[in-house]
Amino acid sequence: MTPRYSLSQIVLHWAVAMLIPIQYWTGGSIERTHHAVHMGLSPDPWDVIQHHVHNYAGVTIGALMLARLGLKLIHRGTVRHPAKSPVDRLARAMHFVFYAAVIAQAAMGLVASYLWFGIAPVHVLGSQVILALLALHITAAAWHTFVWRDDTVDRMVFPKRTLS
Repeated sequence: MTPRYSLSQIVLHWAVAMLIPIQYWTGGSIERTHHAVHMGLSPDPWDVIQHHVHNYAGVTIGALMLARLGLKLIHRGTVRHPAKSPVDRLARAMHFVFYAAVIAQAAMGLVASYLWFGIAPVHVLGSQVILALLALHITAAAWHTFVWRDDTVDRMVFPKRTLS
């Protein structure tokens, strides 16, 4: 049996999973807010609120993903199981790309918000990459649950138990 994740890893995973849809729901407000300002108009107050939600949720996602990466590196030393098959290697590669994409996306969002707005088109492209990775991630979870009927998804729902 493959080892389970710790409670902290599970909480961080699901916190990010809850915040990512917020980014897609609020992302359009950025363009509308900036467009209004550039046209000399006052942006819609609801767009301004969404703009702030988008920025702060993005910073939070970045921090949570860095925490997840830290936990992953810490637990890597205690729980090491080799990738036995091409599917295992593909899963590890996909997780690496997912982590890198989400952390890079948060970093680009910070840069676009506070340093250089010129990176915004790359940030938008990054959101499309993450959406594709998310679709693959959910498809793989469904495949594990409904086709292979293994405990892969259970590992991210039920924390590992400590011996007491």
